[in-house]
Amino acid sequence: MRIAVVGAGAFGEKHLDALKNIDHVEVKVVVSVSVEEARKLADKFGIAEVSDSYEETLKRDDIDAVILTTPTPMHASQAIAAMKAGKHVEVEIPVADSWEDAQEVLRVSQETGKVCMVGHTRRFNPSHQWVKKKIEAGEFNIQAMDIETFFFRRKNINAKGEPRSWTDHLLWHHSAHSIDLFQYMTGAKVVRANILQGPKHPELGIALDQSIQLKTDKGQILTLALSFNNDGPLGTFFRYIGDTGTYIARYDDLFNGKEEPIDVSHVDVSMNGIELQDREFVAAILEGREPNSSVASVLDCYRVMGELAASLEEQDGWS
Repeated sequence: MRIAVVGAGAFGEKHLDALKNIDHVEVKVVVSVSVEEARKLADKFGIAEVSDSYEETLKRDDIDAVILTTPTPMHASQAIAAMKAGKHVEVEIPVADSWEDAQEVLRVSQETGKVCMVGHTRRFNPSHQWVKKKIEAGEFNIQAMDIETFFFRRKNINAKGEPRSWTDHLLWHHSAHSIDLFQYMTGAKVVRANILQGPKHPELGIALDQSIQLKTDKGQILTLALSFNNDGPLGTFFRYIGDTGTYIARYDDLFNGKEEPIDVSHVDVSMNGIELQDREFVAAILEGREPNSSVASVLDCYRVMGELAASLEEQDGWS
């Protein structure tokens, strides 16, 4: 499987670090608008080729698939271009920053028959896999989920704390992880969605605090708090409240409601969620099947985000 990694930022590095552990994979080229940044990252992983042209990369016959770790506003158009060029594509979350664009990515995937997978990594983290297996075994049913996504990001910086040229978004990026996970874990459809947000940052132009409530057709509820104003413990913390227990997931660590640790090291072949995600992408292509976290399987998350975005526009009209 010959892959081009597009984007030389924090997540480009995370994928390269994961891909080196996967058999039958060769990263042919690292692509970035900055050749210098591409070369710096490629050299770290022993990759010979770099490029500053995504268009030329898509013309190459020795590239089977691309992994997109580029700015959010580019995801949909770049994913569509890849599939139309005959390449399979894994695109980091979110697949799009509008409901309409997400639907178009799905349409092109169906039209071309190419694998299109979205980086909803929480589906692959061993901590969440452990809970999912409990649910599938009939040993646990979710009644409610409480999730906190907290960062300190009042400037345009990436996951490594480095400056970047675009603005991240709580709704169209960070809430997507939790909204998709909620529907995936409950196996239910969100039928009610509410959102409130704080004032917009004068320079970034986005709200740095949001509160989201969801309810499924099975009656489960999600309470989701998101903030870029939190100067404290950073990350996303998940609380599963169910009929037979409570579980708390902090990335790849899992605890019961009494804060007793649960061993999840046996759940999969790796503890690295990005690696497990990339393994699924490669396997789906080689086996000619739809991957977990395909654009089709995550699409309803983007419907919900589209409804929430429309609600915020109405709220802006009231102010």
